[in-house]
Amino acid sequence: MWSYSDNQDVGLEAATIQRVRNSSLVKWLCAENVTGLSLSPKLRILEVGNQRSEVGKGSEGMIRQYHDLKVYQESYRLVLEVYGITRAMPEYERRELGYQMRRAAVSIPANIAEGYGRKESAAEFKHFLRNALGSNNEVRVLIDLAHDLGYITTKKHQELSKRYEILGKQLFTLIKKWTKRSDI
Repeated sequence: MWSYSDNQDVGLEAATIQRVRNSSLVKWLCAENVTGLSLSPKLRILEVGNQRSEVGKGSEGMIRQYHDLKVYQESYRLVLEVYGITRAMPEYERRELGYQMRRAAVSIPANIAEGYGRKESAAEFKHFLRNALGSNNEVRVLIDLAHDLGYITTKKHQELSKRYEILGKQLFTLIKKWTKRSDI
């Protein structure tokens, strides 16, 4: 189940999209803006599974740099795990499969960071997010290969596959929802 909601600093408008399990119905709840004030979203929360990712500027924690993006934080944690996995590989495999795994894994947060540096152009930021998504898919293939070759356990494979799947969904949604924001 996924949902996306725009939360306002003022409670004048609440827009919520809820996708009901096993249903294609989408429900919108909107309040009318009678004040004439700009109601552009200050905080957008993306939920995929049980993972939440904040995009934009929130009252609790402003996103001032790429480090503040949840997709960056999770991708960075995953890089550290991939490095740990490749350290345990045989020497010849560390230089082959291990190198590819590390390179692809590092590419995800690196592209998020580089794209965020160009966030004034929504098109450029989205370009780098698409590159990150491509690297995410590459890591998923390499994790499958490492599992099939016996370098990671089934439990670790399932855990990493699920985390990279969620990260991919979050990146995809961020690509679709991002707009140029002068207040970010």
